Amino acid sequence: MGALVGAALVAAEARAQRVAFINPGKVDEFYWSGVSRCMQSAAQSLGQTLEVHYAEREHLRVFQIARAIVARPPGLRPEYVVITNDYGTGPELLNIFEGSDIRVFMAYSKPTVEELARTGTPRRKHRLWIGSLEPRAQDAGYLTARALIAQARAAQAQGPDGKLHLLVIAGDRSTPSSIARNEGMRQAVREAGDVVIDQEVYAAWSREKAAEQAEVLYQRHPHARLVWAGNDLMAFGAMSALERRGGVPGRTVFFSGINTSAEALQAKESGRLAALAGGHFITGAWSLVMIYDHYLGHDFVREGLMQERPMFALFDAKLAQALRARLGPGCDHVDFKRFSKTHNPGLRGYDFSMERLLKDAPRSTERHADERALP
Repeated sequence: MGALVGAALVAAEARAQRVAFINPGKVDEFYWSGVSRCMQSAAQSLGQTLEVHYAEREHLRVFQIARAIVARPPGLRPEYVVITNDYGTGPELLNIFEGSDIRVFMAYSKPTVEELARTGTPRRKHRLWIGSLEPRAQDAGYLTARALIAQARAAQAQGPDGKLHLLVIAGDRSTPSSIARNEGMRQAVREAGDVVIDQEVYAAWSREKAAEQAEVLYQRHPHARLVWAGNDLMAFGAMSALERRGGVPGRTVFFSGINTSAEALQAKESGRLAALAGGHFITGAWSLVMIYDHYLGHDFVREGLMQERPMFALFDAKLAQALRARLGPGCDHVDFKRFSKTHNPGLRGYDFSMERLLKDAPRSTERHADERALP
């Protein structure tokens, strides 16, 4: 019987799973290009064929890409498509893929409560929407804000009123992960008790826009010495605006960021960033593991069709060095079959934590010239 099962598995794997990923970011954007590289590594490890389409941060282009995929002859369509709900595009994408026989997996951000009232949960109204996986985004906001406040408090960065004054540069108003990061940040502020949010703005994840907004914020709120940013790029934009005014990041003003680009890791190690959280870039690769198992008959329904998992870690110098040493650019040292239920029948549940990922990845013996490629 074991030989028959093994033969069936080999035969199924020989018919490579075809997966498309509609990437909402830009092809030259460190975070989203890093997401795609890790997904390509996972696909190669799992024997999948992955095609990636970039929407270049234009949400209408997401729909154009989806319609083009559906318009292909049936034999040329992927069997699965991975989408995100950035800028609230998820519900319309589900409508576009309805009736196409393409299974849909939503990664990074699921529909909001209001949107779910229209879409329903997976496998109901949209029968081929098989599930979703998102990192617990509140963790990123909470961890970075708490660490930022602690460092500023230790540096006695209070204003004349004895309070720590905080500026918030958030991503956007509609993406669920952006909303959740902000909620985590506010939770840390409430718990602190000595922090005042002077102003909150939205920079659309852009370094350039954050720099423009920060110029105005610094003039308007001269006692603010803490800047919480929804990603690393916006933090760097606000830093550059401070430096143009003669300020020193990590000394006159304290910054936090989210993501694990090489620039962000270096900024944390040097002290320019007071706090940094990351690890969620791997969500797309984990989604491919779940798709792989689903395709081969190991459904994840018992673990939940809409999964929210802790993936963020608060980075210090030691963890930053471990990330560089073990993952390499684009997760190219990870054997993703280690995390598959198909290849590990005794695996009771998925563990998608950063700790598990770094533990199971072998240490790289190579030095990579393009360290900027880290997601």
